Amino acid sequence: MIVAAAVCPHPPMLVPEVATGAADDLAELRQACDDAIDTLLASEPERVVIIGSGSLAKDLDETAGGTFADFGVDLHVGGHSTELPLSLTVGAWLLARAGWVGPRRYSTGTPDIEGRVALLVMADGSAKRTTEAPGYFDERAIAYDTAIAQALEAGDAGTLADLDQSLAVELWVAGARPLATLGEMTKDATITAQMRANVAPLGVGYWVANWSVS
Repeated sequence: MIVAAAVCPHPPMLVPEVATGAADDLAELRQACDDAIDTLLASEPERVVIIGSGSLAKDLDETAGGTFADFGVDLHVGGHSTELPLSLTVGAWLLARAGWVGPRRYSTGTPDIEGRVALLVMADGSAKRTTEAPGYFDERAIAYDTAIAQALEAGDAGTLADLDQSLAVELWVAGARPLATLGEMTKDATITAQMRANVAPLGVGYWVANWSVS
């Protein structure tokens, strides 16, 4: 049973050790993520399931881990391995900041749900929102991200479940598949939503939101 969900972005710059001198640039976004995780864990889940982009061959448990070595920082999070993709590595880092030591599962697909579960959905928006963005500018990007933001704010699982995945690839929306999974897993539930952040620093869309699910 899913009792709660949180949506957070996964830019590596969210991690102060990676951002170094630019750590303050995402301070408000980082705080919003911390607040979202605190609210998520206040639902008293038996397990936290982290969903993100990437290509894991199968779901992994709390023995899995990740590293920020590719970003020049000797920082390891989670379990002993280094097999987690960036999205799930940032998720593990956020849980560590919140002090969660209970069971967890990592997934880049549709995970199995057992017991009282809280979903942590790691999802970035389009990286083509301005000419300064990593993917340059695409006039369709803001509309796509706006539809996601409205769905998150309204607790509209159906819209997330039906996201255009082909367009998401064109717009460099790293979080489209995890968000669709969130929608699919909660579309028959009653959702109370709270949007904490909806920003686009450097032309990349980021959201932070909480869903209470019943």
